Amino acid sequence: MTGYQEMLTDPSYAGQIVVPTYPLIGNYGTSEHAVESNRIQVRGFVVREECSQPNHYLSRQTVHEYLAQSGIPGIYGVDTRAITRKLRSYGVMMGMITSNKTPEQALAELKTLPDYGTIDFVRQVSTPTPYEWEPDLSAECRHHIVVLDCGLKYNILRILRRHGCRVTAVPCTMKPEEILSLGPSGILLSPGPGDPELLDYIVETVRGLVGKRPIMGICLGNQLIARAFGAKTFKLKFGHRGGNHPVRDLATGRIHITAQNHGYAIDPDTLKDGLEVTQINLNDGTVEGLQHKELPIFCIQYHSEASPGPLDNTYLFNKFLEMVREGSEFETL
Repeated sequence: MTGYQEMLTDPSYAGQIVVPTYPLIGNYGTSEHAVESNRIQVRGFVVREECSQPNHYLSRQTVHEYLAQSGIPGIYGVDTRAITRKLRSYGVMMGMITSNKTPEQALAELKTLPDYGTIDFVRQVSTPTPYEWEPDLSAECRHHIVVLDCGLKYNILRILRRHGCRVTAVPCTMKPEEILSLGPSGILLSPGPGDPELLDYIVETVRGLVGKRPIMGICLGNQLIARAFGAKTFKLKFGHRGGNHPVRDLATGRIHITAQNHGYAIDPDTLKDGLEVTQINLNDGTVEGLQHKELPIFCIQYHSEASPGPLDNTYLFNKFLEMVREGSEFETL
């Protein structure tokens, strides 16, 4: 019902055509306040009904104008729930939005294009250079958190900043020694797009950071941590998208309602070297959280920073910063 602009600018959707199932999109327009990256990330947008007269005091453009400004194709008047049923039955697939090709021509061209799972989209969406997020020179920051940008959403940086942290985002290609030279109190591995099996260079970076600082991983970051400890990942038939995904915490039995956006998952049978499952998805039993038995490392498959989304998952940032505080105390001693 809400969140379409956050969706459009979420780097985890890079290279994808997004099909919302909510029938009306655009009723409150778009604004500069609802972005999660510096540009629209989706390759296409398919909606049932597009609102041409949005009503909100912050609205500056319609969804149509917002997409057109960036040259992103969109289409409305489509039964998006029928498409979703096909995707759930047959699995995710390549697609095309076109106004100048017949269906036969579009299908022929699709067959010549590289499959989504063969492309490293992380390199395309990561920041090219390090940057500090909204530095506040008047305040004393308690911790310096370095976020490895694999396709991060701005709300991760906003939340850490609200918790009194100095936050630096760095490129996905930065080496472990370069990251550690920045003097981080803790390291966060961000979400991002695509197949984690293509990201051996980031897996090696994670291995170089293990044991050096407390580490938290979100979504793709969860999969990268698992791979760094030797686990395998696999492609889901149709992925977990949107809100209302129930996740059980195995230690407490508590059920969390989560927002999710991923097409790959961790094979729990391949976990080793101290990693253990902490949370599972109640719909299909897939891994939703991991932690290390000895090292200050934990990660989740869903989005604790989801905006808009359930706020009850933001407690995980408190958990991470508690690990950071404990690490700082240990170093002081």
